[in-house]
Amino acid sequence: MAAVLGAGTAATHALSGTTSTTGLDQQSTVTVDGQKALAAKLVVGRIQSRYRRFRGSAARWPECLSGELKSVAGTTMTCTERTDGRQLKIPVRVIKADSASSTWKFDR
Repeated sequence: MAAVLGAGTAATHALSGTTSTTGLDQQSTVTVDGQKALAAKLVVGRIQSRYRRFRGSAARWPECLSGELKSVAGTTMTCTERTDGRQLKIPVRVIKADSASSTWKFDR
């Protein structure tokens, strides 16, 4: 039973497609208050590319007004998408981070 539950959880996680691990290199990061952070354009682009699968091709580019996502576990920010006159909030959070990468997730 545990193996079946574990396999189901892994499949759900794989199908959700909202978790990303991003390397902290010169192209993806900026420095904010002396801390590495994922560049806002990277976060927006990744959300858009993955979110389009859930919302369809009419989904517009989200806005992440708080800027960069600090590479510190527990860091959160909220991005916003406007579609069909409605405003949809997209919470983003860093799950884990080390000197080489940041694993983060957005909720849909």
